[in-house]
Amino acid sequence: MKIIDRLTVKFNGLEVGTLSLTPDNRLCVFEYGRRWLTEGFSISPLELPLKPGLFIAQAEPFYGNFGVFEDSLPDGYGRYLLHKTLLKEGVDDKNLSALDRLSIVGNSGMGALTYEPVTALSHENDTLDFDLLQEKALEVLKEQQDNDAGFLLYNSGNSGGCRPKAIFADEEGHWLIKFRHTYDPRDMGLQEYRYNEIARKCGINVPDFKLTNGKYFTTKRFDFTDSGERVHMATAGGLLGISLSAPVLDYSNLLALTGYLTQRQSDVEEMFRRMVFNYLTDNKDDHCKNFSYIIQKDSNGKWQWHLAPAYDLTLCTEGYNGQHATSVNGTGKPTMQDFIAVGTKIKMKESRCRGIIQQVQDNCGDLLRYRL
Repeated sequence: MKIIDRLTVKFNGLEVGTLSLTPDNRLCVFEYGRRWLTEGFSISPLELPLKPGLFIAQAEPFYGNFGVFEDSLPDGYGRYLLHKTLLKEGVDDKNLSALDRLSIVGNSGMGALTYEPVTALSHENDTLDFDLLQEKALEVLKEQQDNDAGFLLYNSGNSGGCRPKAIFADEEGHWLIKFRHTYDPRDMGLQEYRYNEIARKCGINVPDFKLTNGKYFTTKRFDFTDSGERVHMATAGGLLGISLSAPVLDYSNLLALTGYLTQRQSDVEEMFRRMVFNYLTDNKDDHCKNFSYIIQKDSNGKWQWHLAPAYDLTLCTEGYNGQHATSVNGTGKPTMQDFIAVGTKIKMKESRCRGIIQQVQDNCGDLLRYRL
């Protein structure tokens, strides 16, 4: 496998900038291209503001990578598949730099950022046989075989998360389909479908979704427009420089980030609504990579950040040592006053906070696990 020392970062075919390494190969270095500086946008406002010059990544928490590029890399299930796939080619992925990994992602990752040159692994075929993908995923995860790791990785689209998944497109758009892990109940897909139904009823913005083959939860990808153009996205973890392995996030941070990026009260209230929903329905998997933001041009041609639709909404009682990944006002067992304190800190009126809490509580139905 060829070692990569320089990458061109692109957005829908346009050059964003170049990514390289410091002389000791430990830290990533990024520089925006001249044209992008006049016509583009900051791909990560806190870490990579739109200005000339070199940016050098911190050593932690992303092993010398920038958060926004870390978002392009597979984690959990995808990283496990990549490890297995490379081992079959005699490559130990522990020795790969962030640039090597991004080169493998190439133009097949989530979001709109792509990386050149592309390092192609052995060619695999995509498939719409979802029962086959579920079967093979369970076999590989149980370590019964690893011959199909590359096949599964190719069909996953380098997506993140711990559960098996695949991407596909049809006449209705671009979709992500999710399969159960070895520890999941057989009705996992039905469960997530139900959570999204109730979330929508609670006023939460979720992408279009459906059940495939009567059992696989399938959600429309929000990193594509209806016309098929890719949309730049970044997770809260990538933007704030917070690792998935260190659950230090509080919803007050998420509301502040939402207000700073979007400058929209409606998006701030949407994040507040998701906070309430996750706690009342016991979705403890509310970590920093399960909240994302997208940027698109408004009607005046100005780039504008938005809170991305909600995703990964389902029952998760374990979380991190039995606690939510993201706290509320510094506690994992918040009271009504904690929720209100987080809202009023970001200039929401107390009456509005109480109204959203009541609306969500009234519409959770059989998913309601806690009452405020």
